[in-house]
Amino acid sequence: MKNITKHLGPALILLMGASVTANAADVPAAPGAQAMFDYGSIHHPILSKGGMISAEDAIAAQVGADILARGGNAVDAAVAVGFALAVTHPAAGNLGGGGFMVVHLKETGKTITLDFREMAPARANRDMFLGSDGNVDNRQAQFSHASAGVPGTVMGLLEALKTYGTMSRRQVMGPAIKLADKGFTVSPALAAGLEDARPRFAADESSIEYFVGIKANQNWRQADLAKTLRRIMREGADGFYAGETAQLIADEMAEGGGLITLEDLANYETVTRAPVTGTYRGYEIAAMSPPSSGGVHIVQMLNILEGYDLRADGHNSAAYLHKLTESMRRAYADRSKYLGDPDFVDVPVEALTDKAYAARLRAGINLDTASKSSDILPGSDLVPEPVNTTHYSTMDRLGNAVSVTYTLNFSYGSGYSVNGAGFLLNNEMDDFSAKPGSPNGYGLIGGEANKIEPRKRPLSSMTPMIVLKDGDVVLATGSPGGSTIITAVMQVALNVMEWEMNLAEATSQGRIHHQWLPDRLAVEPTINTDTIRILREMGHDIANGPDGSTARVILGRVNSVGQVEDGYIAGASDPRGPKSAAVGVD
Repeated sequence: MKNITKHLGPALILLMGASVTANAADVPAAPGAQAMFDYGSIHHPILSKGGMISAEDAIAAQVGADILARGGNAVDAAVAVGFALAVTHPAAGNLGGGGFMVVHLKETGKTITLDFREMAPARANRDMFLGSDGNVDNRQAQFSHASAGVPGTVMGLLEALKTYGTMSRRQVMGPAIKLADKGFTVSPALAAGLEDARPRFAADESSIEYFVGIKANQNWRQADLAKTLRRIMREGADGFYAGETAQLIADEMAEGGGLITLEDLANYETVTRAPVTGTYRGYEIAAMSPPSSGGVHIVQMLNILEGYDLRADGHNSAAYLHKLTESMRRAYADRSKYLGDPDFVDVPVEALTDKAYAARLRAGINLDTASKSSDILPGSDLVPEPVNTTHYSTMDRLGNAVSVTYTLNFSYGSGYSVNGAGFLLNNEMDDFSAKPGSPNGYGLIGGEANKIEPRKRPLSSMTPMIVLKDGDVVLATGSPGGSTIITAVMQVALNVMEWEMNLAEATSQGRIHHQWLPDRLAVEPTINTDTIRILREMGHDIANGPDGSTARVILGRVNSVGQVEDGYIAGASDPRGPKSAAVGVD
């Protein structure tokens, strides 16, 4: 079997990943790690030895695989995928947004995080979205030029390439420029997404020109975006944060009542941060640090859950999901009070991720009855310290891995485009707490730590994460999904670490989500109906729909890669994503 697999090319691996068979004795399972093949599962990942890309768009994933095949490393591939997604996945792939990157370097064993989150313009102020009645004006906060923060994606991708990559800008950006200039075939899913967003584009002539009327199977060319990408390729960061592109952004802001100026663009900078780290039953977790709340709260929730015998409950049983829900409830309560930009507020990361703190939270969980969120006070036991985003993961043959989540915030951001530049503006200013105690567009409650301030980065749920075992990356993962990102990523990680599932099986399982407020448990339709009934009897409010029904809901679209047996790399794209793909390199 090993010899057969060795000679399968990338395309064949992609097509046959779920159908290659062998005698179980030929490939013994490794306890505590993913086996190459799990003969008890109907879900199987893509396998390769030359590298792997998992992304929400198949065209961009292939771009990354081609970079690996040409000798690039995982960072080169990640940068190439990021720029390609700006062309082929405009709902979240972007030049006008921002995000986070987690990089693991096999040779040194180091894991770093790169923060290229958007920043509030210098003219921003804490009350900028309050109406005359003192309440938040959501239209202004979410669908206006003023809702845009200073974009960070271009600076972040270029910084990663310069610091950790091996290729030139021309090599990694060439595919994206070609896709924009020569065009690509529009998938039915992309055409449907653009059509659904037509009302959002209706207020902006440029967005109508760029994104309305795009049909399935047509060749879609984006001339202005190609010009912008070429300026970045030739001039680096100055091709976006200065010169012609910067002037186009500033002009768009001036005309539409936005706040971003040439000075704001010139002053933007990325930040390299230490990851939030933790352990779970012998695995090491390295995830994005604040202003992402994801790393802190995944470690916090895993610390709570580590104290239970989860295997005795059974996977996705009512007892198991009850424990997950209660850990989520407590973590999101703490998120509302403590999390923000660490350059502006003191985030008690060590205290929140301390196992002793988790033990105190665990002691307050009743195993038979749901808690009431109104009774959960953020940090009540804390000891003070002395619909839309996209995610992709890359791994090269040397064992380097990259996990990237970046976004415009909502699908297609604010709906406004930069005239002449071909890309959409983010609406990330809504991720700040426009009014402490008021929910944002995802229903998340924020406090003083996340108030609007000039040059501050808004709190985010984006959670790129890497999991290691004995020094090897067994999981590089992340997801889109707003406030559901953290819980989706945690459940996939648990499926790998606790339940020893392969990546494809771990990704396909049903998920739940609770975020403290509103006090409601969301469940995917694949969760057993008897399990839902028991959870309701325990006191959980399960009503995804406004009519009180358990309506259809999708929680995240997780894309993952990781090492398995015999030097193979596994990849799995989430079946919830209609354009998703994992592509391997032989």
